[in-house]
Parts: sequence; structure tokens; C-alpha cells
Amino acid sequence: MKQVVPKPFTFEAGERAVLLLHGFTGNSADVRMLGRFLEKKGYTCHAPIYKGHGVPPEELVHTGPEDWWQDVMEAYQHLKDRGHEEIAVAGLSLGGVFSLKLGYTVPIKAIVPMCAPMYIKSEEVMYEGVLDYAREYKKFEGKSVEQIDIEMQQFQQTPMTTLKALQQLIAGVRDQVDLIYAPTFVVQARHDNMINTDSANIIYNRVESPIKELKWYEESGHVITLDQEREQLHEDVYAFLDSLDWNN
Repeated sequence: MKQVVPKPFTFEAGERAVLLLHGFTGNSADVRMLGRFLEKKGYTCHAPIYKGHGVPPEELVHTGPEDWWQDVMEAYQHLKDRGHEEIAVAGLSLGGVFSLKLGYTVPIKAIVPMCAPMYIKSEEVMYEGVLDYAREYKKFEGKSVEQIDIEMQQFQQTPMTTLKALQQLIAGVRDQVDLIYAPTFVVQARHDNMINTDSANIIYNRVESPIKELKWYEESGHVITLDQEREQLHEDVYAFLDSLDWNN
């Protein structure tokens, strides 16, 4: 079975725009259902795919946070170029970190960080996650166990030098969360085993916006956009966005 390669998407609806950002080793499919839901509610939604993501893992190791941030900024500009004056951003995991960084870098209508890490894992733990991703991707490609083992041995010969840069990105954003004044809705899954869930409290407590909320989802794991409470998440994100004072 031929694998379908995920692509960036733009769902055109109204003048209100939402930028949707996926996580590290993820792709636009992670935020697609949320995008379709918001589109039905009249929001134009755009989701990029970061360089080295949604493609064979051998390409991931040659990219890093600077590349991915450039992709985020280009996605923001894509919406501006289409005439959207007010842009909200919702991001999952690393996408949540980028959503916060956007909040103190460019004009943002609102921010929805979902399961966004503010604590740094060791490079070893992060690399284990990359290896898991690589193995799963190769399974998804339909390769044999023997072929996967051979390719994984080769894959591990290429060090992923950007993990330190990823740690620095998270630390840098954490230090500047108090520069955010845009309305912020912090989303956190209770059963998130990928990050330290106290990250949600750090974001909520440090954001300076007078309009801010924090909600815990008691039945969900890290990829909350695809988990069992996703429909409730959709409704909550929409209710938050709809409560804001948009110009149109």
C-alpha cells in the first residue's frame, strides 16, 4: 500500500484566521480535524509542515528549530498575504512553543498552546523519541522487520545535532512568556507522558494577558488533538476564539 504523504493545508472560510502548528516529528494531520471543525465555524485555517517532517526520518536529522521557525513565520505571512488582518494561533507540543514565540514576535489575536513543553528533557530521551518515530515511519512504509533493522542501524550513524538547539528554543521561550499580552487558552492533557505537565501552569502563570484560561483534559494523552476528548477540545477552542473581540 502506497503511503500518502501529508501536505500543508489551507481551509478557506471567513476573514478570521487561525494558524495551526504541529509538533516535533508530527505533521499537519495532527491538527487537520481541528482545522476542519473551525472551518465549518467560519474560520480560515492554515497548517504548514516543518522542513524534514512528514517525510522519511533521514531528512529530519538534517533540519532544526531555525528551519522550523522559518516555516512558521512563512505560514503566518501566507495568511497575511491572503488578506487576513487578525490571526490566532493554536499549536500542539513544539507547535505550542512556537505559538507562544509568535505571541511576542508578531501581532497575534490569540494563542492556544496545547501540551506545550516548558521543561527540557535530556538529549538522550529526546533522541529515543526520534528513534521511535523513525521505526514507526518505516513500519508505516510497509518495510520488513529485517529491512527496518538494517535502516535503523544506518540511521543511528547520523547524529541529530539539533536536539541541543531544540532545548535552547524551549528555554528561550520559557524566559519570554511574560512578554505575551494576547488572549491565551492553555490546553493540557492530564495523561501526557511526553512532557512535564507542570508546563501548563508555567505558561498560564507567566502570560501577562488579562484574558487567559487553563483547562485540563482528564482523559487525554499528549497528542490531544487526536485523542478521545478531541471533540470537546474543538468546542472549547471555538468557544474561546468566538469570545474574543474580532474586527469582523
